[in-house]
Amino acid sequence: MSDATAPDLSTASRDEEAKRKVVNRLRRAHGQLAAVISAVEDDAHCRDVVHQLAAVTKALDRAGFLIISSALKECLTAPDGEPADQDELERLFLSLA
Repeated sequence: MSDATAPDLSTASRDEEAKRKVVNRLRRAHGQLAAVISAVEDDAHCRDVVHQLAAVTKALDRAGFLIISSALKECLTAPDGEPADQDELERLFLSLA
């Protein structure tokens, strides 16, 4: 196969790397949320619960931002192939704020 017809494997590997990072962040958030639930069930001090809950929120936010940043081109295009309008993009970003 010549270079002109070779598939772009670098894009596929970047997509897989981004996916791996998102899944890792979500797994981390999942574990932190389990710790929050256990802390509440065990009547842990509210300070500890709030700190753990803040960690969950941060982990979820980071996963969301990573999804958006790694797929910005896709996010900028609506499902019907039309460019997304500015209001739609603003709502998407603000949904993570």
